[in-house]
Amino acid sequence: QVQFVESGGDLVQPGGSLRLSCVASGGNIAYYTMGWYRQAPGKQRESVAFMSSDNRMSYIDAVKSRFTISRDNAKNTVSLQMNSLKPEDTGVYYCNTNPLYWSWGQGTQVIVSS
Repeated sequence: QVQFVESGGDLVQPGGSLRLSCVASGGNIAYYTMGWYRQAPGKQRESVAFMSSDNRMSYIDAVKSRFTISRDNAKNTVSLQMNSLKPEDTGVYYCNTNPLYWSWGQGTQVIVSS
């Protein structure tokens, strides 16, 4: 059973930046497509960005050119660099595989507000 621990969330003003990190334990994520997901208050969880095992990246339109996903297979980690943050980016951010094979971690809270 692979477990994920996300960190790096914070309260940030619109236009600011954050870098989220996800550490996986209990298994090697190198062979999986990894993704970041988010859940805004009162909304369903949605996909944000993915990175395949051969480092192909994809993003939802709402975050293209602002977010960058990366991974370090040697450290079993996945990161999300978020720039030019908007209030609509507020939510709890999670990492997991795509498709979903493992349980969700606790996530990390991002609040974008002035």
